[in-house]
Amino acid sequence: MTILVTGATGNIGRKVVDHLLARGATDVRALTTNPARAALPAQVQVAKGYLRRVETLPAAFEGVTAAYLAPTPETVEDVLRIAREAGVGYVVDLSGEHESWWGGVAKAVEASGLDWTHLSPGDFMENTVSWAPQIIADGAVHEPWPEGRSTPIAMDDIARVAAAALTTPGHGGHSYPLTGPEVLTRTDLLDRIAAALGTPLRFETVSRDRAVEVLGRTMGDQAQWYVDTILKGAMEWEARPNTLVEEITGTPATTFATWASTHTASFRP
Repeated sequence: MTILVTGATGNIGRKVVDHLLARGATDVRALTTNPARAALPAQVQVAKGYLRRVETLPAAFEGVTAAYLAPTPETVEDVLRIAREAGVGYVVDLSGEHESWWGGVAKAVEASGLDWTHLSPGDFMENTVSWAPQIIADGAVHEPWPEGRSTPIAMDDIARVAAAALTTPGHGGHSYPLTGPEVLTRTDLLDRIAAALGTPLRFETVSRDRAVEVLGRTMGDQAQWYVDTILKGAMEWEARPNTLVEEITGTPATTFATWASTHTASFRP
């Protein structure tokens, strides 16, 4: 069984490759735009292609039976058509609930006629790296809603679930709303980063406009959307952690404290 990992050099896709190999998968193919620079394990087949350039995909999908699908809403229907024509029978996609930002991907996958498993993670632990410039500059984070809540999940845990769903039976037709193991406020997150760094950090509550200004220095035009959608939404969302990561993979989800302790370099000059 050949498993294709799309976005195989991305933040999650690269980890999916590693976890497939760790689970004993012997026929893994990785889709990348630049095979020469991909630095993938030697036992992985490397295919050149890009989900947003669908003309590059037919050869990559040839002989594939299952695939991990990174989210590209603008081309997903064409990608799925090519996959179906190539004989792919099963897709594990990174998407979201139907009404969410990535919901269009889930809807397209369901309409494709392929067997599917949806992975719908919440807040990524890695999103806190957007704080790094502020932390490095003055030891503080500037946001408007310190009590905003989430159940952050490590990208590595999402990849572990994807690899399990691709290599073990019983996951078809399931949508998994993946979470980390605990509910944390914005100040909780900062406190854990401070503990990992061994240095005090401040959470400075600022206006919405000031937060957009500060985040805009690193996020550009996305800062306004991030503040109004993600940060404000965290005040309104009833965060509830679940144990799906452990149930599917057999290993508990990573705590944010553990993640922070292994990513201190991201928050240092």
